Formats: sequence, structure tokens, C-alpha cells
Amino acid sequence: MSSKDLPRIKEQLKEAYTTKLFFTDLNGRLKNLSVNPDDIEAILDKGVGIDGSSIAGIATVDNSDRILKPVLESFRLVDFGDRKIGFFVGQIFNQDGSRCEVDPRYPLEKAVEKAAKEYQIKFLMGPEHEFFLLNGDEFDSNIHTDKLGYFGSSPTDAGDVVRQEIVNVLENCGVKYEKTHHEVTESQHEINLEPGDPLTIADRTLLFEFVTKEVAAQFDLHATFMAKPFTGDNRNAFHIHISFTDMKGKNLCYDENTENHLSAKLMNFIGGITKYAREASIVMASTFNSYKAYVLDKEAPVVRGWGMRNRSSMVRIPHALKPEATRMELRCPDATGNVYLQFATLIFMGLKGITNKEDAGQPDMGSTYKKNLQPKVLDRRFLPRDFFPALMEAEGSAFMEEALGSDLFANYMKIKIGEWEEHRTTITDLEHRKYLHI
Repeated sequence: MSSKDLPRIKEQLKEAYTTKLFFTDLNGRLKNLSVNPDDIEAILDKGVGIDGSSIAGIATVDNSDRILKPVLESFRLVDFGDRKIGFFVGQIFNQDGSRCEVDPRYPLEKAVEKAAKEYQIKFLMGPEHEFFLLNGDEFDSNIHTDKLGYFGSSPTDAGDVVRQEIVNVLENCGVKYEKTHHEVTESQHEINLEPGDPLTIADRTLLFEFVTKEVAAQFDLHATFMAKPFTGDNRNAFHIHISFTDMKGKNLCYDENTENHLSAKLMNFIGGITKYAREASIVMASTFNSYKAYVLDKEAPVVRGWGMRNRSSMVRIPHALKPEATRMELRCPDATGNVYLQFATLIFMGLKGITNKEDAGQPDMGSTYKKNLQPKVLDRRFLPRDFFPALMEAEGSAFMEEALGSDLFANYMKIKIGEWEEHRTTITDLEHRKYLHI
């Protein structure tokens, strides 16, 4: 999309009930600002002022003014039936017009640019979107909307109707889906969309979350991407499929002359991911609730490693129907994180592995859940299994500072340390049950 598309966009915006610019704070929480569509040409050029100090990780109160500009290519006219929304993703700029380096989108822009310029490669990415549809946003005994399991089907399943309406809304604004289904846990669902380049897919993830919550609300339901709402049940994952090609589009992950038909470059890429997995964990699993999912035999990977079609592995090589579909899947992230930071970190991990020719080691054989590994409190064979160890791994990481930029990384760590302190000092019902009788 280019400036020649602007007349068409302006015409479409005349149909919109409102026009919004969407972006995220460092936590990944979705933010939006409504603007006058009549001013869109000026806003594309000059942007619109925002208070950065009120957005987690963006600015301080004594230097708060920032500029938000729409990304023209991200435009969608989203039709909810009763109203249409003009949707743009926004980029944050400083007062002097320079790019704001703590905008979460910025590290991903740099990662894509670095891959193209220094490695002559480009990426194709596709996340799996998992979420729960619940009867409300407060926890009670009536919170579940169904009692179905994996691929479950029922004539009274409201979730099936909601899933279809989500993909219908997305298709009407040009986003194609591949498949939808009920997931493992009661009230849990998954929608997979077509893959694309990292920036487009990250921007589309914001659109997906917005549409999902809006459609759910139309059915008087609450959609949540919380990592693990229910003790003992499976989590909401955010599995990321990724492959890379040369600049002409030739898949660089496939090699017909190797045992598993995986190229040396892909194996080095995976080697970088396994090497930096502990340091990057605070981005991939970014809340203290995320780590409640890091338990054996509940889908979330706990051991650093990779495997062929092995769903217990942190990095999985899915079955590919054709050579050009050869790819890898990172299975440790969840959707509570910031998608831009997750994508950027993943790319930088892999590029570092290619640069240093990191050895991915041997593939996992059998279920990693069932191995008698006898984990210790600190065991580097595993991903961090709690929020605090993940913070410790990230705190001393030169890699993470390089990948995200020193200012953004410092701001991010400040937010996450504050989150941990709040969690650490809050008394829970479990503590009352265990210790109040003493």
C-alpha cells in the first residue's frame, strides 16, 4: 500500500462510525485513540499528540509529549454489522520527529531491517491464537461457557458461533483464516490465520485481539488471552511458526541432502533460540501467571531443546506437505506478552545463532515431559519455571539489551520488576488456607 491508496482509504473512512489508531504499551496491552477521519491526510503527515507518560514504559511525566502516526499499510475497515471501524496501527515518534526507540514496534522494524541488509533473508511468520470465551471477566462458578474438549462439538456450543463470526469479520476486511476449533480446555478456542511478513502479522495480531474481544462482547461473553486462568488445565499459548527465505523467496530452511531435510542455517537459527531461551523468557512468558503453565504434561514446554514433530519440545519442526513449507514452531510464548517484542526477540535470537553458528544439538526423542530429569531449583536445561528466575536471567543479559535497545529494555525491566514486587508482597487465598490456622 502506498500514498496512491489514500483516496480509496479516505472514501472508505466515510463509511466508518469511528476511526482509531491502535498501539501497545510495553506490556503488550492494546491502546487506541479515536481521530477525525476528515484529518487523516494531515495525521498521516504530522501525527497526533499523545501523553506518553500515561502509557507503560513509553515516557516520563517531565518529558511526556509523543507523536502517534498511523501506518498506512495497516488500514482495515472493520465491519461489525451494526457499525464500521476505521482501523490503523500507529507508530510512536519523539517531539523532534525522530522514531521513538521505546515504541514496542521499533525493535521489530530493526530486526526485519537487519535480517534483510546483513543476512539477505526475510521471514514468514504465523502465530496460533488461543483464547477463552467466558461468561464474564470476574471469576465465579458459572464462568465457563461449555464443557467441551479438544475439537469438541455441540449443537449448543456458543463458542463455535463466536469463532465463525470472528473470522467472518476478519475476512470482510481482507484477513484470511486457515482453521478454527475448540481447544483442550473447557471454553478454550483457537483460530489460525494465514502467515505473512513479521510486521504485517504483528500488526494483524492487534487487529485480531480487538476483533475477538468486540465480537465476544456482542454475544455477551468475555474473551481473555490470559495465560493460565484455571489451575490444572491447559494454558492459552501463542505458538509462533517461522520460516525464512532469500530475498527472491527461496526457502532457506530446507535442504534435501540432510537427514531431516533441515538446512544448516535453520539449525544454527534454532541453536540461537535454545541458547538465549532463558534470557528471553521474560518476553516470551511475560507475566507471573505465565509460569503457572510451566508444568510437566500440560503442553507448555519446560526443557530447552528442539524436536521433529514433537509437541513437548520448545522448538518443534512441524510436518511440511512440501519443501517450501519447511519451518519451525516456537512453543514457549503466550499471548499475554507484547507481540512486537516477542517477534523481534525471536528474530534476533535466530540471527545471533546464524552469526555464531550455534549448535542446536540432537533432537528431543520421546516426550520431554516424561523424562526423569530430576530438576533442581536452578537448572539451566529448563526454561525458567517462575517469574523471578526469568527476571534474573534477563537482568544480566547483554543479548536482550542489544535486541530490544538499551532504553526500551531498561523500561521493560523496570515494569516487570514492579510487577514481581506487587505479586511478591500480595497475600493470596492459598496462603490463608495453608497458614492462617497456625
